[in-house]
Amino acid sequence: MKPIRVLVVDDAVVVRKLLATVIDDDPDLEVVGIAANGVIALAKIEQLKPDIVTLDVEMPEMDGISTLRELRERDRSLPVIMFSTLTERGATATLEALALGASDFVTKPADVGSVTAAMDAVRRELIPKIKAFCRTTVPPPPPPMPMRVVPAPLTGRCDLVAIGSSTGGPNALATVIGQLPAGFDKPIVIAQHMPAVFTRYLARRLDGASRIRVREAEHGDMLEPGLALVAPGDHHMSVRRSAGGMTVVLDQKPPVNFCRPAVDVLFRSAAEVYGGDVLAVVLTGMGHDGRDGCARLKQRGATVIVQDQASSVVWGMPGAVHQSGLADATLPLDDIGHAITQRASGGARLRERI
Repeated sequence: MKPIRVLVVDDAVVVRKLLATVIDDDPDLEVVGIAANGVIALAKIEQLKPDIVTLDVEMPEMDGISTLRELRERDRSLPVIMFSTLTERGATATLEALALGASDFVTKPADVGSVTAAMDAVRRELIPKIKAFCRTTVPPPPPPMPMRVVPAPLTGRCDLVAIGSSTGGPNALATVIGQLPAGFDKPIVIAQHMPAVFTRYLARRLDGASRIRVREAEHGDMLEPGLALVAPGDHHMSVRRSAGGMTVVLDQKPPVNFCRPAVDVLFRSAAEVYGGDVLAVVLTGMGHDGRDGCARLKQRGATVIVQDQASSVVWGMPGAVHQSGLADATLPLDDIGHAITQRASGGARLRERI
């Protein structure tokens, strides 16, 4: 199998060298070129025809956003992974890049203590994403937890909507949340794999583009009708019953499925507190986070919807749930918001499209 051909775009020499070293260390990958700014990058894309591009956000002459915008006018299919700083400016620029068609992002290592640690961090975050976007075949997900699955009716009571997403999730969430009507009267909790700072700006973007309220969760927040709470980066979020009603709990316990926030943590808590009166939704994302939580929810009689393969950026998380037989419906992204509205109102049965 031919190695995946990567173009590295970054204005910092030390970053270009770090990325090139990490990428070339993997036998399945090769760096076919480097570029110090967007002008050079666009020319090299035409010349070298790479399989994927890593693109710095902040560069002189032509920055990452301008480069991506022009690239997408020429080519909508070339995978692009943004390489951004873990700052407020980096977060806003990265979310803009995702909206413009970037495939995903990786944050630059910060406060890691050594070059070796920085390389390990990049290797852990970047390499799997490159392979996920450029390989047509991926290994099957691990087998599901041994649980007895109880089929749930697609009508009936729904007191909570719980959503999990990862790669491609910000845009998918914008589509789904944007479809919900102003009168939507169920609480929503969202676990999106994203770093701290980024989730706050994601929540603000979702709030500005939807007819319901969306904000980043704080410890002890009450679950309210028509309010969507986004788990803050680097924190697990779960739900619990308190004297005043249902609240969210944030903690920094060890990552689950290498993730914090983890969808499984949120879904398992929802199963404990709400039982079968939950609608769980698993959107695009790498890995299988959310699958075991869906098994727990199904055991309690809840309903599970997953995004279909054709509309997913990566069909890892929803695919793992679907392939484990845990999904009540597998739907295109454009149908999911409407399906949530129907299910939350106890309405019509969901029509599955596979």
